[in-house]
Amino acid sequence: MSEVPEKSGSKDASDSNPRDWAPRPERSSGGLRALAQQFTHRDHTHGRLLISILVLALPAVLASSGMALFQLFDLRFLGQIGGEAVAAAGATNQTLRQIFQVSAFGLSVAIQMMIAFAIGRAALEEAEHIAGQSFLITSLLALLGIVSVGLFPNFFVSLIVSEEAVPMAEAYARITFFFFAFNIFAQAANGILVGSGDATTPMMIGLLQVPVAIFFEWALAFGHFGFPALGVEGIAYGTAIGGAFSFAMATFVLFSGHSRVHLRVQHLRPDWAMLARIGKTMWQPALQMIARSAMIMVFMFLAGRIGSHVQAAYTIGLRIEMIAVMIAFPIANACATLVGQNLGAGNVDRAWRSVYVSAAVEVCILGPGAVALYFFRDAAVAVFTGDPAVAAHASEYLRYVSFILGFWGIYFVAFRALQAAGDMITPMLISLALALGLGAPLAIYLSSQPEYGASGMWIANIVYSTANTLAMLVWLSTGRWTQRASFAGR
Repeated sequence: MSEVPEKSGSKDASDSNPRDWAPRPERSSGGLRALAQQFTHRDHTHGRLLISILVLALPAVLASSGMALFQLFDLRFLGQIGGEAVAAAGATNQTLRQIFQVSAFGLSVAIQMMIAFAIGRAALEEAEHIAGQSFLITSLLALLGIVSVGLFPNFFVSLIVSEEAVPMAEAYARITFFFFAFNIFAQAANGILVGSGDATTPMMIGLLQVPVAIFFEWALAFGHFGFPALGVEGIAYGTAIGGAFSFAMATFVLFSGHSRVHLRVQHLRPDWAMLARIGKTMWQPALQMIARSAMIMVFMFLAGRIGSHVQAAYTIGLRIEMIAVMIAFPIANACATLVGQNLGAGNVDRAWRSVYVSAAVEVCILGPGAVALYFFRDAAVAVFTGDPAVAAHASEYLRYVSFILGFWGIYFVAFRALQAAGDMITPMLISLALALGLGAPLAIYLSSQPEYGASGMWIANIVYSTANTLAMLVWLSTGRWTQRASFAGR
């Protein structure tokens, strides 16, 4: 894959650059530390774009692959317990947790964008200050999740799962939300590190988290190594222990000085102006995420009304679908860091080219993935369930997903580039309008028709996803997002 040459007068990676304030070590210095800094302290405002994308994306792809492996084991364990367990845990994760994850996602996007801009302007102290204040907001989000759902799980789960799955869902929700804070803090820490240009450290933490979570899920669910057999509750505890491990590692890295952004106690003193700035920035990507979450919640509700077998099938389909997302999103995240840092440095041309190259990488990966998903979907589903009814619905869902998989990467790149530039309102409005005005109504209507049933939801998903991608590309092509870059720099 070739790249468009830099504009005349642009700096090469070999040129001196005052923004590269974490200098690359000389060849003669050698050492593992010097090699590590090539990945954790790299300046992405110059040099080859494809190299920058790979440096930022590959560690995240590896981390996402580890998380995908964990989710496959998680789903396998749930399947061994029973179809109701799959429906209970799946509905809880894809609906209740999504409600609070959208806020955590918005915060992570805001942190990454604001820190990337600060790094692009060589404002390290500002980046550290932003990171510290983001931890204060994270504490509030975690507390809201614990109190609202952790203390009243029955009220919430009864709205989304079939009647027979309510007891399992209640037990799962109570445990996962009690330990919800760990996941929120870990997500915020990832935003800090990636925004500073370090995707390697989150990768290492993610890869270490996976075996910890898998082991404790297996041991606590089925009673190995002297642990009690807790079933679905054991799955929840194992997930929580993995989240606690990730939180502890990320916090250590940020406060120990092993990262470009070094958090200190003084950064945790409340700065109401900065807190307001972060809050103003985070709500827009959070609302944009609500569009996707709303679609999932509508589908999960409709599936539950049809029956627990359809709800379980949708859960399995989403988990397999997420494997592709976990590969595609890191590339889009890399694009966001490049766009943010380069717009912060005043290099609009390089920001544009970051979008083009990132989109090309996405297509090259997800295109073959879509073909593989279409032909091997039955084999993938068979790993997680032996129920013929569940397997049939899950396979049909994945068949429809394979038709739009190739578009997703382009969509992710488009909306993350817009977010990184500070243009969040327009993509938010696009996603919400299409979700509430097209996707959800179409899913409700088609699923109510006898000739469609569950298939109606899958068709609605295709229509919504395609329309969302096309609309996002149209807005991106106007170039107006580059004029809003000053938003995050103020």
